[in-house]
Amino acid sequence: MVLADLTAGAVEDAERRALTRPLVEVERVALARPAAKDALVALAPAERVKIIAEVKRASPSRGALADIPDPAHQAGLYETGGASAISVLTEQRRFGGSLADLEAVTARVSLPVLRKDFIATPYQVLEARAAGADLALLIVAGLETKVLQELFALINELGMTPLVETHSADELDAAIDLGAPLIGVNARNLKTLELDRDLFSRLVDRIPADAVKIAESAVLSPADVAHYRSAGADAVLIGEALVTGDPVATLKSFLDVEASDALSDRRESK
Repeated sequence: MVLADLTAGAVEDAERRALTRPLVEVERVALARPAAKDALVALAPAERVKIIAEVKRASPSRGALADIPDPAHQAGLYETGGASAISVLTEQRRFGGSLADLEAVTARVSLPVLRKDFIATPYQVLEARAAGADLALLIVAGLETKVLQELFALINELGMTPLVETHSADELDAAIDLGAPLIGVNARNLKTLELDRDLFSRLVDRIPADAVKIAESAVLSPADVAHYRSAGADAVLIGEALVTGDPVATLKSFLDVEASDALSDRRESK
């Protein structure tokens, strides 16, 4: 499975880093960091859709997307364009990211920043906070229940916000059982890499009213944003469309999606 391989590789790389930067040192730096930014306030439901803009060089499904020699500059453009939060892919093997990217971005922007990676160990969570991340991703499909619960608790203890990603009704139930304040529904199945553009709309009614609802993947145009917004998304996570074009102009076009566009999209889907 793709997800299992990605998670195993990310853990292996983290274990290699721990040989030169022990857990106790990472924990010391993490605990010395200023308080994390409040992602729940930044992503709270509003009249307009919120966007989490992603620094993303490549993916297993699409291959190379963009070089992004200066991730901090890219993130700065996202902030200028009106993003509400920044996502930084730090997985190196298939996405071409790094913790250095995360550190550069958190030092540059005033928005909450998500470490997006295949997090499966406390060391990776502490790395995220040490690098300045305000949010950390937990993928339900890649974690046993006990590990998911432990990492969720650690993220909260460090003052960060967990974004719990789901791909099915059962996984969504697991996120709800955790009490996740941010729940993502990813249209891309990370086990098969297949896309299901309508997965969010089928699952959204199960998400508690007090949780922020985030749609992930399959967003290349304003119509895609309208599609998710009409289904009830509070925020949309977007990567590819922003790194392959003009990020500021693209963001503004996505944010200009009006309620009427979303209603029209809903009617067309019936």
